[in-house]
Amino acid sequence: MIGTTLSHYEITAELGRGGMGIVYKARDTKLDRDVAIKVLPSAALASQEDRARFYREAKAAAALNHPNIAAIHQIDEAVPSDAPHGTQPSPFIAMEYIDGQPLEEHIKRAPLKLDEVIKLAGQIASALEAAHDKDIVHRDIKSANVMLTGKGEAKVLDFGLAKTAHSTMLTRMGSTMGTVAYMSPEQARGEEVDARSDLWSLGIVIYEMIAGKLPFTAEYEQAAVYSILNEDPEPLTALRSGVPMDLEYVVNKLLSKDRKHRFQSASDLMADLSALKDASTTRVSTLSTQSVRRAVPGAVRTTKNNYLLIGTGIAGSLLGALVI
Repeated sequence: MIGTTLSHYEITAELGRGGMGIVYKARDTKLDRDVAIKVLPSAALASQEDRARFYREAKAAAALNHPNIAAIHQIDEAVPSDAPHGTQPSPFIAMEYIDGQPLEEHIKRAPLKLDEVIKLAGQIASALEAAHDKDIVHRDIKSANVMLTGKGEAKVLDFGLAKTAHSTMLTRMGSTMGTVAYMSPEQARGEEVDARSDLWSLGIVIYEMIAGKLPFTAEYEQAAVYSILNEDPEPLTALRSGVPMDLEYVVNKLLSKDRKHRFQSASDLMADLSALKDASTTRVSTLSTQSVRRAVPGAVRTTKNNYLLIGTGIAGSLLGALVI
């Protein structure tokens, strides 16, 4: 489609593609601005389920107005200018173009500084809070779906798997969606999910930002699902020197197999992240230069009973850990 027009958008480049759409950079000829255009793949146009999911994405995302969520400009259908006569219109979403890079690519270069991790985690949590307040569950939070702007701010993308908590469930048992490595246990089992599933996935992203790798990986999807359901991730404090135990506790709580034991809302998570940020203002950035090291085989896992309490005492305990 490069060089063609779709409605009043001139397609200039392909930005990426996935199971639910191809994203192009385009020029809005009416408003003279760059936009991102997401078009449903032609192979999926015959599927009413995919078509319905595509429009649900647009409706869900358009309902959100938040600085850490990519804005939706238009939802429409059009025939590409180079398409043969009789071609059916393609549904598309015109959204905010973000001049930056995916968080996934940023992580591949090197694990993030700890203060940057806390900042970005708070911004993603804030975006999720806005969505959850409208009964919207993202269902596909992962580092590839978070863009970093030129100013280093997070923007959550792709509500392609979003569904309102009260809508009809389109995902059937055995037909789970989302990227397996970021799936919550309940999502991997094909169960109905709620906001706490997004918080699990955010926990995976935070772990990835700190360690530079995912906590649950395997050669085959079935093995990855088994790991998610039955195994504990390698402790962050064993993978990277200088990680405060309170930060590790937050991640472990997000990655509790039982959702009743996780943070129950994004706002609860934000409160603890804010406490971590306040406590680390003067010290975390110095720790961030410490290198990631290999975990010692057979390392003893630290249990939650060994952690200092999260909450009112978090600032003092974190600073104590940093001084040591």
